[in-house]
Amino acid sequence: MLADAATNSRGTRSGGTATATATSVVPVAPLLPVAPTGFTARCTRALLSPWSRLSLLLVLLAGAGATVLLFHPQRLLSDGWPPQLGGATAALVFAAAYGLCSVAFVPRPLLNLAAGALFGSQMGTVSALAGTVLGAGISFGLGRVLGQDALRPLLRGRWLKAADGQLSKHGFRSMMAARLFPGLPFWGVNYCAAVSRMRWMPFLLATALGSLPNTAAYVVAGARASSPTSPAFLIAMACIALPALGGAVVAWRKRHHLRGD
Repeated sequence: MLADAATNSRGTRSGGTATATATSVVPVAPLLPVAPTGFTARCTRALLSPWSRLSLLLVLLAGAGATVLLFHPQRLLSDGWPPQLGGATAALVFAAAYGLCSVAFVPRPLLNLAAGALFGSQMGTVSALAGTVLGAGISFGLGRVLGQDALRPLLRGRWLKAADGQLSKHGFRSMMAARLFPGLPFWGVNYCAAVSRMRWMPFLLATALGSLPNTAAYVVAGARASSPTSPAFLIAMACIALPALGGAVVAWRKRHHLRGD
């Protein structure tokens, strides 16, 4: 009996050890999520691809340009402004319309002149500058979301890489120079900045500060257009040329950066 008990005891210990070994936790590799391969998933990936988003951006811009050519919204800003709107409400509505029209390629000088003619020098400047920043922000956001992923791999030329480096590394300074130089198209600068790695805040701040002199000059000219020989009108015309000169000087001094020297 003692032998049987010892045998059972050894068997129990041996069986317990075997059971413990068998039930020990074995590390299992985590399951990786499997990308869906159905028709809907393939369509979703195709629609969200960089080139699809770029195509959507081009369609939106073409539609905006066609709308301007067909309906001439700038005439509504200068000739057909709703008479029931006045004061600050009219200035806010004008700023929103200004931003949308600038995205749709309506020339900003025309919008600035309309702001001066409708609201005078002070309120016109505030409204036009707000519309400028709004339009720039909309264009920057569209370019960043819909165009950056597709266009950045195409920046292979030396000049393109140099310009991209300037906008990415010295965004505020480069954008100030671009806004002070009126010869550069407003929408083109917005989308170039969107393709670069420039951050939002330097872009918007440089747009507001850099656009202020030229915007104010055009607004004052629009407000005093009825008296073209007045000192205010003549000073405004002179101030329109000064930012162009300053931008040209900055571009000349920074030309070696664009050459990659």
